[in-house]
Amino acid sequence: MSSENQQKWDSAAGLYDLTGGFGPEKRWKGHKTKLFSSMKGNILFMAVGTGLDIACFPQGQQITGIDISPKMLERARPRVASYSGQMTVRQMDIHKMDFEDATFDQVYTSCTFCSVPDPLKGLTGIRRVLKPGGTLHMFEHTGSRIFPFSAMLNFMNPLCRSLGPEINRDTVANVREAGFLVNRVTNVYLDVVKTIEATAPAS
Repeated sequence: MSSENQQKWDSAAGLYDLTGGFGPEKRWKGHKTKLFSSMKGNILFMAVGTGLDIACFPQGQQITGIDISPKMLERARPRVASYSGQMTVRQMDIHKMDFEDATFDQVYTSCTFCSVPDPLKGLTGIRRVLKPGGTLHMFEHTGSRIFPFSAMLNFMNPLCRSLGPEINRDTVANVREAGFLVNRVTNVYLDVVKTIEATAPAS
């Protein structure tokens, strides 16, 4: 498990609800709720953080959440306990998931792959734990192809990386490179915030 990455998110846990739980969560809640409404079967939720996204989950689902930060998970536990379904959380590094192959029917992410140190390795791991034909559903902010936003994001990325997330990644290309079939990409804000829906091929 990456101790450096864990320490970074442990340090962010104390203020995470304050910085992420008001404007950003209110702005994107409707979009997340719509994406998460397709949850069914055995579900893996990546980087659960302090559990802010749980309010957007449909009721009665079977969900396993993971996060690299024990301090994030400590803050998430009351929200996990109040979820009206079956939900458990575990501390785990996305790069080294110990789930068996083909465990989950669906995997969900929410502003996760801006912060995964090796996104391609993380996505390949997700494909491994998905059943053949299982689906990946992502709410992510990414790089842009629109000038001048693309140049601005590239310029700002070194600073943002030092604080936590990267802001110029081509996550759609990474999903394809990891071997997924991309079914749909929906831009939520310009081409920077988007949903990505993909399938793990049967072969």
